[in-house]
Amino acid sequence: LREGELLALTPADLDFEKGTVRINKSYQRIGKRDVITDPKTPKSNRTIKMPQFLAEEMQEYLNQLYGIGKNDRIFEITKSYLHHEMDRGSQEAGIKRIRIHDLRHSHISLLIDMGFTALAIAERVGHESIDITYRYAHLFPTRQVEMADKLDSLKTEKGA
Repeated sequence: LREGELLALTPADLDFEKGTVRINKSYQRIGKRDVITDPKTPKSNRTIKMPQFLAEEMQEYLNQLYGIGKNDRIFEITKSYLHHEMDRGSQEAGIKRIRIHDLRHSHISLLIDMGFTALAIAERVGHESIDITYRYAHLFPTRQVEMADKLDSLKTEKGA
């Protein structure tokens, strides 16, 4: 999720029976006012499957929020607060601070490493064009050796 998508989430966006989260809005702070807008692009409107561990953690978290309505923001914080906490956490852990958005890049890199296609990843993260996902092309494993090996074995099998 993008920062604004995360901060706009409401309990109504989570379907624990299906294990999904619906992304259909974005949060911004404009002139000391909380503003909910449409997501960045039309393809940013999406429903994605959560891993089971995340669904469980989200359910536990929601159970701790007293009196939250189904259309109330789950994370009533601002982007600047997120950035402050990232600064604090990285300093406390003694590691280099990365941008919040870099977590999104890490997720994409992990999905590539796990062997998912660019198209599947683009759909999950809401890229408007698969070309955006291909900016990570250097991370997609090369299949050239595997292709050559399979062609060699096919030639050997056929005796050609």
